[in-house]
Amino acid sequence: MTAPEKPPVFWLGRQPILDRREQTVAYELLFRSGDAISGRVTDNRMATASVITHAFNELGIESVLGTCRGFINFDADLLLSDTVELLPPERTVVELLETVDITPAIVARCHELRALGFSFALDDVVQLGEHYTPVLPLIDIIKVDVLATPPGDLPAMIARARGLTGAKLLAEKVDSPEQARRCRELGFDLFQGYFFARPAVLEGRRVDPSRQVLVQLLQQVLTSADNRQIEATFKQAPELSYKLMRLVNSIGMGLRFPIASLSHALVFLGQQQLQRWVQLLLFAQRSRGTAQSPLLGMAATRGRLMELLAEKQSGDVAKRDRAFMAGILSLLDVLLETRMEDLIAQISLPGDVRDALLARAGPLGHLLKVVEALEQADSTTLPALLANDDPCRFDDIAWIQVKALAWSNAIAQAARGG
Repeated sequence: MTAPEKPPVFWLGRQPILDRREQTVAYELLFRSGDAISGRVTDNRMATASVITHAFNELGIESVLGTCRGFINFDADLLLSDTVELLPPERTVVELLETVDITPAIVARCHELRALGFSFALDDVVQLGEHYTPVLPLIDIIKVDVLATPPGDLPAMIARARGLTGAKLLAEKVDSPEQARRCRELGFDLFQGYFFARPAVLEGRRVDPSRQVLVQLLQQVLTSADNRQIEATFKQAPELSYKLMRLVNSIGMGLRFPIASLSHALVFLGQQQLQRWVQLLLFAQRSRGTAQSPLLGMAATRGRLMELLAEKQSGDVAKRDRAFMAGILSLLDVLLETRMEDLIAQISLPGDVRDALLARAGPLGHLLKVVEALEQADSTTLPALLANDDPCRFDDIAWIQVKALAWSNAIAQAARGG
């Protein structure tokens, strides 16, 4: 009797796609499959198909995407298979890889899928050649590889695309604020990459007053200030009290009745939980006239994912709380556009959290490197990082990710409604 086939080991990469207001409108889902023992990693048609058929539906699209759409890569064989129909058309953008030959069979298949409600994107476009002509009327989004395209060629390519199709133009592999600014000036509609999560330290920049209040609050809760002091600080920025109560009432706290006042919230939460919500409020607070920062979802995911990984490693509740803190605060320098060293000097952090934030050192630094590799779907770094982490089982990673994503989606949704 043969043993049942073991399900594929996989994990998810989720790259944000932002509009011109820097609102997250979609994610490209990058699937990775690998051998947990040897570290051998594959990223091919069979790995993608197996994840979609055996795992993606089980994970739940709401957990992975929240309210956004998902871009998923398809080569020719996968596109012609019936795997595509397993995905919800209204939530899926079929991304045609640059290796796909635009044959009559491919065009006919795209027409079939369009009739079912699927949207289409062209991936990694460097030159919009004639070979794309038969499929262009079906394309909703053209993804331009701005790293591979010579900068001087971009204006002509954009003009050609605008003349041939009404598709939106997406700049992909945008990895710095400067690149994003240039692409916005060129007229791109959408932007993919982690440019929003790159530090842009401005010398002499003052932290926004409402966020400075939050840094002060964080210091107070870390040093166990009494509730009267904390409440007085909250009152310096009244909108924060409302935001705190909205988050606490919205995010599965198991409340039998709503929290209606700040003093009630402080008593109910206690110091440990209050630390958590103040950290989240740092990222949930909008600057005047701006959209909700995509950093909130990213920071919330990091914090929750690190907490769950720490819980998997040991039952140490204090370590779990510190892991959450390290994950959330790892983007604080990006948010406040200030050096991490300067920010940490203002708050009394545990030593292992400081080591993780400043040098990615120690056990929490190791977990932070794991989380960052998961964000990037880094199939080279991740297996090496996890090779000796027996308590943090490699084949549990995707499920732990989904728990973290579902939680951060709920946080972001509550913050948007505030």
